[in-house]
Amino acid sequence: MREFQIRKNDSGQRLNKFLEKAVPRLPGGLMHKYIRLKRIKVNGKRTDPACRLSEGDTVQLYLNDEFFEALHEEEAYTHIKAPRVAVVYEDENILLVNKEAGMVVHADESGGSDTLIAHIQAYLCQSGQWNPEDEQSFTPALCNRIDRNTAGIVVAAKTAEALRILNEGIKNHALKKRYLCIVHGEPSPEEGKISLFLRRDEKRKQVTAHRTQIPGSKTAVTLYRVLAVQDGLSLVRCELVTGRTHQIRAHMAAAGHPLLGDCKYGTNEQNRPFGERSQLLCSYQLTFDGLPETCALGYLNGRTFTVKKVPFLQKYFPNIKL
Repeated sequence: MREFQIRKNDSGQRLNKFLEKAVPRLPGGLMHKYIRLKRIKVNGKRTDPACRLSEGDTVQLYLNDEFFEALHEEEAYTHIKAPRVAVVYEDENILLVNKEAGMVVHADESGGSDTLIAHIQAYLCQSGQWNPEDEQSFTPALCNRIDRNTAGIVVAAKTAEALRILNEGIKNHALKKRYLCIVHGEPSPEEGKISLFLRRDEKRKQVTAHRTQIPGSKTAVTLYRVLAVQDGLSLVRCELVTGRTHQIRAHMAAAGHPLLGDCKYGTNEQNRPFGERSQLLCSYQLTFDGLPETCALGYLNGRTFTVKKVPFLQKYFPNIKL
């Protein structure tokens, strides 16, 4: 028999979710069977897979030793000796980092270890802020994603409680994200709202924009404002009302003003004279507005964080200051 004492970072989650991480060798089907047979209990009593665990609870598992053997798989962060983490803000609960363009946030089909989350975990481990051996089910995690070639702010949670609050906050639009991009042409009017339906094509890794809803499409709303115009290009600030895949890229292209360097939603002919091979887009600012005041992250309400430097500004609009 093995026991797990539920700690702070384990609490608040369902029993089945905890077991998936704490006992990864235990198949899901067997887990549910053993719960029914009372070979898995909480505080010595019969339980349910959906049982919410609280700090101080004890989970008893009457299972064979084979399920507790280590997987002997090295985590990606262990391969990183010098983490590339540009900190925008950090406290004991969260970490805001300025992701460089070209870095993926999570592992893709290639399965490489050079991902933002791996660099963040390596940074936290090497700085002594996170010791994976002290955790049973929690690892620092990202709360939002941006495309490989998009730069800017990504939010990471250092604790399970912060992760739950931030995920709920994103769902309730309590985190306001603003982007800067450079587009072809001059959008008119200079300030407005783009509201279209976007449908994702998984095979092409691309979305299509539609004025009316079609099967599989979702509402997408972007607020925009033109900040400067020069040499046939415009610097545009966008604020996401919804957060769909490729939303800004697809919306601006549908409006007739694709992002400079974006060959997926623009054209090579447009981009070739400028020598840009990926979209010039940066998630440059984040405001916390609407988190529950009594929650553990309530102190962040009203605070705005801005990256110190947007790479493409100096090249195309050097007189613009953030």
